[in-house]
Amino acid sequence: MSAPPERTIAAAATRPRFLVELDTLIRARNPLLWLVSSEEQRVDALLEEMAQAHGKVLLGWSISKGLHRLGGARAQPPRGEGSEDPLVALQAVGAYGEPSLVVLKDFHPYLAEPRVVRALRELGHALKSTYTTVIVLSPVLQLPVELEKEMSVLDVPLPTFRDLAELLRDIIGVVRSGGQATVDLKREEGEKLVKAALGLTLQEAENAFAKAIAEDQRLDASDIQRVMEEKRQVIRKSGLLEYYPAEHDLHGVGGLENLKDWLGRRAAAFGEAARRFGLPEPKGLLLLGVQGCGKSLTAKAIASQWTLPLLRLDVGRIFSGLIGSSEENLRRAIRVAESAAPAVLWVDEIDKALAGAATSGSVDAGVSARVLGTFLTWLQEKTAAVFVVATANRVDALPPELLRKGRFDEIFFIDLPDARERAEILAIHLRHRGRDAAVFDLAQVAGRTPNFSGAELEQLVVEGLYLAFAQGAELGTAHLLTAAGQTFPLAVTLAEEVERLRAWAVRRTRPASRKAGVAA
Repeated sequence: MSAPPERTIAAAATRPRFLVELDTLIRARNPLLWLVSSEEQRVDALLEEMAQAHGKVLLGWSISKGLHRLGGARAQPPRGEGSEDPLVALQAVGAYGEPSLVVLKDFHPYLAEPRVVRALRELGHALKSTYTTVIVLSPVLQLPVELEKEMSVLDVPLPTFRDLAELLRDIIGVVRSGGQATVDLKREEGEKLVKAALGLTLQEAENAFAKAIAEDQRLDASDIQRVMEEKRQVIRKSGLLEYYPAEHDLHGVGGLENLKDWLGRRAAAFGEAARRFGLPEPKGLLLLGVQGCGKSLTAKAIASQWTLPLLRLDVGRIFSGLIGSSEENLRRAIRVAESAAPAVLWVDEIDKALAGAATSGSVDAGVSARVLGTFLTWLQEKTAAVFVVATANRVDALPPELLRKGRFDEIFFIDLPDARERAEILAIHLRHRGRDAAVFDLAQVAGRTPNFSGAELEQLVVEGLYLAFAQGAELGTAHLLTAAGQTFPLAVTLAEEVERLRAWAVRRTRPASRKAGVAA
């Protein structure tokens, strides 16, 4: 068997990191690879290019087509061509004398069979001295423990801005040549349309563009929102992340001037001008504080203020009953979040999700600890523009590793609002319900509501509305004062816990409000 010419496809500096790594592994004659991707057609095209560059045959196997030639260099077909039996196909690959890339599609269900695992492992040993590489292509990583040391794993990244821009150009060319729809897109609008599609596969992006055209036989700036809605549906299908529309901004958050100033200085930090200036992209925030004081609302407002998509990670969905599934679920959620970058990733009540990590070895076979380790490593090393906003109510439940410098840019403590902030919060909620805040004596109401959280102040306004409606009267200050007298704030019920949280935060966090300390 003659060795094929080992040459790279193009200069490494001009190629995506994934292609560089894949090319290196093939040139290093790694016998077994696992590619994690659901984009079979796109991966087939990449491997076809790779096979041509290395002078190798490209073979494929699937349960429906069996072993067959996909492309690459011309050569004799393998003896087991057409065989749908995975064991027969692996034997045919081992007996094939031509340098080749062999793609096994959706092969992971057959790795539950010990004979198939053993056959693949022995095939890997036999191929070490050849120029053949076997590639398992699957949308999930379900690697048997027997193959962990034998197989290299690569995540196939979703299409880049350039890939999607090329797709959009092709679609526009087809639309214009057919004359069946109108294209009215300026250059910057086209770029926004492509950015809206980031995070979709090529097929999903093509479907989103086609749907946008089909709705009104036009492709224009109004389709940006349609593509964003399509992406929202795709993210929902992952079952791990939720896509939140931008409905709040920081003007709807009372107080927290220090936090707002900090966020304001970083509003433009995701742009190219910031990169040229030498600024790194912000990593994220950890928001600690008393329940109901606006941590979750602030997370939503950040995305709106920065005009970035907001994704919520439900950590409870990460954990599942299958060993290894939780770690894979987290990796998949991270891939989706990074594909939508720049974006805000909101991890709500992270203290509850990670509380058992320290003792998980005796409780859940170490799953929580491994998930925490994966998450912390990503927080430390991530290069994608994903701004993580994590919220927590109990610091004693947080793993110490999470609080270490480098995981987040800053840790802010959100305390109960003082009298000035309470008046501001009341005014916000009155305006949200169509009332003129200027006609109320909000200073008097704020003075009667010490230790009230923002959520409790909102409910105070709601209760006042109920009282006024029952009396057939317009809402007034008296109704708010009556509602205040009937409410027992959580900070009074859990006074010891609140004081303990404040004492911990004094020298360990930055105050989110300009006047930190005990609420007035």
